[in-house]
Amino acid sequence: MVFGMSVETFTQVHVILSLIGIASGLVVLRGMLAARTCEGWTAVFFITTILTSVTGFFFPRDGFLPSHAIGAISLIVLAIALVAFYVQRFQGPWRWLYVAGAVLALYLNVFILVVQSFLKVPFLTRLAPTQSEAPFAIAQLIALAIFIVLGIRAVRRFHPAGPPAA
Repeated sequence: MVFGMSVETFTQVHVILSLIGIASGLVVLRGMLAARTCEGWTAVFFITTILTSVTGFFFPRDGFLPSHAIGAISLIVLAIALVAFYVQRFQGPWRWLYVAGAVLALYLNVFILVVQSFLKVPFLTRLAPTQSEAPFAIAQLIALAIFIVLGIRAVRRFHPAGPPAA
């Protein structure tokens, strides 16, 4: 039991939060590329991505896993992005810190999505049963390359007309 839920139910909640975080993050990234803040979507992205990272720490596990490290990194970059968005309102370097933090947090969720896909989708599991095979590495490299390119473009293009509403 985790927070009064079975592990299966808790896992479903965690996965749903993660998928909402990824979907809303993609909307936010699209907005960044168009120099828009997408305030409502950004709030959904922040909330669900934070909850995804936090809930990841509550699964019954022995020891600190790589997924915990990714969750901790995600929470740190999300904290920076939150300050940039809601406190500093994109002033000076906070504009690019917001973009970089949000894009990195989104990428980390996608990184875990790829990992979980190779663990849970039979076709992908057969291609890379230990996740040390070339198909897994190629999938992760493609995802990383896409996020590097989009992140650079977002930093260059995201110059909103004004700060987000107070």
